[in-house]
Amino acid sequence: MYDYLVVGSGLYGSIFAREATNKGYKVLVIDKRNNVGGNIYTEKVEGINFHKYGAHIFHTNNTEVWNYLQQYAVFNRFTNSPVANYKGELYSLPFNMYTFNKMWGVTTPEEASAKIEEQRKEISGEPQNLEEQAISLVGRDIYEKLIKGYTEKQWGRDCKDLPAFIIKRLPVRLTFDNNYFNALYQGIPIGGYTKMIENILDDIEVRFGEDYLENRDKWNGLAKKVVYTGPIDAFFCYKLGTLEYRSVRFENEVLDIPNFQGNAAMNYTDRETPWTRIIEHKWFEFGKDENGNDLPKTIISREYSSEWKPGDEPYYPVNDEKNGKRYAAYKELADREEKVIFGGRLGEYKYYDMDATVASVLEKCKGELK
Repeated sequence: MYDYLVVGSGLYGSIFAREATNKGYKVLVIDKRNNVGGNIYTEKVEGINFHKYGAHIFHTNNTEVWNYLQQYAVFNRFTNSPVANYKGELYSLPFNMYTFNKMWGVTTPEEASAKIEEQRKEISGEPQNLEEQAISLVGRDIYEKLIKGYTEKQWGRDCKDLPAFIIKRLPVRLTFDNNYFNALYQGIPIGGYTKMIENILDDIEVRFGEDYLENRDKWNGLAKKVVYTGPIDAFFCYKLGTLEYRSVRFENEVLDIPNFQGNAAMNYTDRETPWTRIIEHKWFEFGKDENGNDLPKTIISREYSSEWKPGDEPYYPVNDEKNGKRYAAYKELADREEKVIFGGRLGEYKYYDMDATVASVLEKCKGELK
């Protein structure tokens, strides 16, 4: 008999398993996939750590979380500085003086500020939708070129039909600073995320290709408690309806050239380009292998945003009012399950950054593991 059965070997499940094991509990981890890591899984292709389920860049201001992960990985100094491509015009992100210079030819913060202020006046009163919210923050020009098309592809809806709160804040910097994350700590684990998760799960029993929901009576009989990191609505057989997600489809290509776009992430912000962005994985580790050698090939991933349907990988919860109410009803059911802990992005129907996932599971461990 195990003390804990952990369903899913992503960040949440792996860290819970590690902390429980360290406290002397007997733990079994199972995963539907044939690898650890959940959506942060990386695999080695042509010497490159390929982010199979989309780009993951670790960033945090939480020193406890950062120090915790340092036990299991050394992080490089990667800084996220994406580029926006609007019909061949390239702009620096997040919005900063490089962006404003390219957009309007302004060269001083005063000029940039005046230009934004002038364009913001188009919206008077409380913004009623995402379009009005964006224009009220950064003006019409930036909205039209750098926000509208990308956002509509991301959400599959017109900006006028999206709630204003999605972009309550947009980073606007009147400095020449294109570090996307305003975080104290930032980087990518050297050797990839999979290696970090394997270090966390070192000496813990993990079984692959096992679907908890297909045979839950068997699994429940093996452990005193279950830590469930799958979709909360699936746990309850969708009896209150399906929670909605946005999904992402990837088109991956290995190219026989050393450099495709010169940057890890390029966002395509016009509506006509079908993909939202292209990731070039080698630049997360500066185009070098672990011995510092240049890599002769490159791998790119075109990302296409889509409405989630059963069988797809769920990525982004659709946090609107309808789904919020439905999740609250599922949460009530979950709270009655005395032997099950629901955690992580799917278990809590919450868009967690990685550092928030780590903070959440460490907090849960403090209360649970005596």
